Amino acid sequence: MPSRLRLLALCVGFALSLPLHAAEAPQRWVSAGGGLSEWIVALGGESKLVGVDSTSQHPASLTRLASIGYQRQLSAEGILSLRPQLLVGTEEMGPPPVLGQIKGAGVQVEMFSSAATMAALQGNLEHLGRLLGDPQRAEAQLASYRQHLEQRQQWIAKAKAGHKAPGVIFLLGHVGAKPLVGGTDTAAGWLIEEAGGHNLATNEGYKSFSVEMLAALDPDVIVYADRALDGDAALKALLKENPVLAATQAARNNRVIALDPTLLVGGLGPRLPDSIDALSASFYPDAAQAAVAP
Repeated sequence: MPSRLRLLALCVGFALSLPLHAAEAPQRWVSAGGGLSEWIVALGGESKLVGVDSTSQHPASLTRLASIGYQRQLSAEGILSLRPQLLVGTEEMGPPPVLGQIKGAGVQVEMFSSAATMAALQGNLEHLGRLLGDPQRAEAQLASYRQHLEQRQQWIAKAKAGHKAPGVIFLLGHVGAKPLVGGTDTAAGWLIEEAGGHNLATNEGYKSFSVEMLAALDPDVIVYADRALDGDAALKALLKENPVLAATQAARNNRVIALDPTLLVGGLGPRLPDSIDALSASFYPDAAQAAVAP
């Protein structure tokens, strides 16, 4: 074959191969973990999502997608019914036998980190950027995230110069039932420290405390989240089921702050910097008022 014809054949072959390669990229995604799902949206991948877990509630458009249930209690049948090509989630996703079934059905499963560290977030965004084919956008999002946190840390440093860091505990409950206390290596603990508070809970992970232990902590601020109730209803249930909390400094001084529990699932999510801003303003109210004073 003349060289000119060989070149033409190669060009035609390459052109014909382009749609095939494009089709190989997974277009039907299922995501388990609120923070991870939010990043997919922030990185422009929402149109690929065909299902999300119950913790993926932001933005509101995600709630209109098919639900695959709670991330730790997934069903292979429910997920496979959506005909996904890709399932993404953190190591919190499971149970493992279900993930094995999903992989066995030919679905690509990609795991991310739920660790509350900037290193884990960087890894997650780089991973998502590659999967979405837009690593530059992921890099820009990470840079913006870091900048936001750095600016808030500068504000907190000034606030701490004139005010003692408040002692804080984080409580995670369900309809007011005996709550779990968020200690080290948790998103709740990271959030408290990043907002300039001192986490009084030194336990690792989430742990149930006795009434006596809760009373002994006597926090300046209580941050709480309820997996079933919102707002005032959650607070009333918490104090009703755990009356010892009403005697704490936090309750007496009306420094009990509600937090959306979906902020704490699926790794460090894109809404956390704004939550840190709000929490730090609550931790240092005098400094926050001075900042907005004319």
